[in-house]
Amino acid sequence: MTRTVALALLHHPVVDRQGEVVTSAITNLDLHDIARSAFTYGLDRFYAVHPIEAQRELALCIKSHWVEGSGARRIPDRQRALSRLEVVDSLDRAIAELEPPVELWATSAAAGPGRLGYAEARARARQGQGTVLLVFGTGWGLAPSVIDRSNQVLEPIRSPRSDGYNHLSVRAAAAIILDRLFGHEG
Repeated sequence: MTRTVALALLHHPVVDRQGEVVTSAITNLDLHDIARSAFTYGLDRFYAVHPIEAQRELALCIKSHWVEGSGARRIPDRQRALSRLEVVDSLDRAIAELEPPVELWATSAAAGPGRLGYAEARARARQGQGTVLLVFGTGWGLAPSVIDRSNQVLEPIRSPRSDGYNHLSVRAAAAIILDRLFGHEG
């Protein structure tokens, strides 16, 4: 049996630049671009996770425009990608909707011990049973509580710059990581 892979974009709990736990806002471009990347690489679902009802309603309005509204008629490819978007109030809600067992793979721009390398992650991503849920954070990244509860933390994307600059948008990081895990080799 091949396990499925889903992606969750967390807006809470995430941290700000001072490391404080905060709630970030939904960003239209994040929903579009990550949905398109997730669909391109064959992920089964893409969750936008936000605890505030007005923000979830915004995400659902964006989805509706591209799946049922005029956007669907103008750009059918975006309709297919955005149709995989699910909007939920918590990471636990997303986990509850997936086929168990659910294995959380957190992403982080911070280096640390025990990070899962991409070669091994690629080999393990679709092996086994249940679901792998790739968890991406907005703001300045996932809160420590999410990292701590994750089964794996993927190694960070490393910058080739000599000054160590590494501040990708979550959209760019998701695309790079999905390509490393599911893109064609060679």
